[in-house]
Amino acid sequence: LSQSLLPAILDLAQDAKWRIRSAIIKQIPLLAKQLGIDFFSDKLASLCVAWLGDDIASIRNAASQNLQDLTDLFGTSWAMIHIFPSIEEIRHHASYLRRLTAVQACSLMSVKMEPNVVKLDLLRLVLEMSNDNVANIRFNVAKALQQIATVCGKDVYESQVRPVLNFLSDDFDRDVRFYADRSSKELEEVFSQNQTNSIVSMQE
Repeated sequence: LSQSLLPAILDLAQDAKWRIRSAIIKQIPLLAKQLGIDFFSDKLASLCVAWLGDDIASIRNAASQNLQDLTDLFGTSWAMIHIFPSIEEIRHHASYLRRLTAVQACSLMSVKMEPNVVKLDLLRLVLEMSNDNVANIRFNVAKALQQIATVCGKDVYESQVRPVLNFLSDDFDRDVRFYADRSSKELEEVFSQNQTNSIVSMQE
């Protein structure tokens, strides 16, 4: 069954009509579950990364969401072997639209990965992209850090994320400043509430 499905999947995945490609992406997690980790990794993992470079924005967004779903299905180690190295390459791409997908994919994947791996690899990549020369990337970094910091915890937020958000809060671009300030405010509230809850639990 796997061998018979593969040609059709590969053909539809490259269809000229973006809605066809979108429909295939949405079915990938189910197909992955049916095909199994070994067959999928060998035959289709690279295709899932390739969608991050699609010309259509909705396809790139769907591709990022797909990587989150696959990470949830196959686990952190699988994602680090089959997905993350390609994201590392994409972050250096000449097109800012491609670089943007690296930020978005890291943000989405982080909530399905082991926190220690997120701290060491995904967070590092996103923090490094805070110096990108395109404002669109920088404010998406600020948005992504809000998500990733909740995975990494308060200590990492205070030592690594907060300084970068403070830096972005002084950016010359007003959108970057807005999202940096918003992420800082919401993260401060989250960690403050978590600390309050911990104190209440200890007193009970």
